[in-house]
Amino acid sequence: MSDLADLFPGFANHWIDTRAGRIFARSGGAGPPLLLLHGFPQTHVMWHRLAPELAKKFSVTAMDMRGYGWSSAPASDGGGLYAKRAMGADAVDVMEELGHARFRICAHDRGARAAYRLALDHPGRVEKLSLLDILPTVEVWKNIRAGVTPASHWTFLSQAAPIPEKEIGKDPDAYFRPLMAKWEKDPGKPVFDPRALAHYAAAWGDPSRIHAMCEDYRAGATLDLAADEQDLAAGRQILCPLQILTGSSFMTRAPGELPVEVWQRCFAPQAQGAMIDSGHFLAEENAPATLEALLGFL
Repeated sequence: MSDLADLFPGFANHWIDTRAGRIFARSGGAGPPLLLLHGFPQTHVMWHRLAPELAKKFSVTAMDMRGYGWSSAPASDGGGLYAKRAMGADAVDVMEELGHARFRICAHDRGARAAYRLALDHPGRVEKLSLLDILPTVEVWKNIRAGVTPASHWTFLSQAAPIPEKEIGKDPDAYFRPLMAKWEKDPGKPVFDPRALAHYAAAWGDPSRIHAMCEDYRAGATLDLAADEQDLAAGRQILCPLQILTGSSFMTRAPGELPVEVWQRCFAPQAQGAMIDSGHFLAEENAPATLEALLGFL
């Protein structure tokens, strides 16, 4: 930890005990509470370009989800401990410990999946929700199986243990760095602060976190998919105001529909959307436009 750069100067550190073990979080600013959740294969550090600006108007909390960054990585089997329902419950525990019963959420990628599950499971907790560059899990798997969306890492990581763990473990940098480059709008253009990349690499080089990330995707293929299907069948909806921000990544492609239209059809008729001139990593590829969109909504 001490060997990595502090990209959140002035923010407090927290180690919070939850059912997943210890969750690491950073907090700063003043105003309405705002939770930031990161994506794969990153950590809370992905918000380093936005958190200081958001902290001028909000009480910002950026946490590492279970299995990522500096949070505990409980051993699991078949995705059992990495369902987004459990990750969402971790977020509730963290925010309650910091004194926030209700809060806004801005979340990217896997964190966004935990966030919309939290909003469905605990509707009274979330005041506003901004999701960065995802479609509902049930829609992603539908598109993969229809051949509309490349299977890519979704099917590879969700294979039974230890197949992907062993393959990635041979050279984690050689797996994760080219994968991230595929999702950038301009792969030849520097996107990430080298200090942030050092944080990500420190985490993804840990075998326990490689296993946790695979378990995250195994849960996505089973428990998370089942939860989405059950809620769709029951007609459950996200009740709070919802913003969908998307870049130009393949993960939000839907045949004949804009990403926001998919959300309006599935879980959130009230959803509003905006496109950001970016690849998948909106908060790092185009922080100014992402910040402007977030502030206009939050």
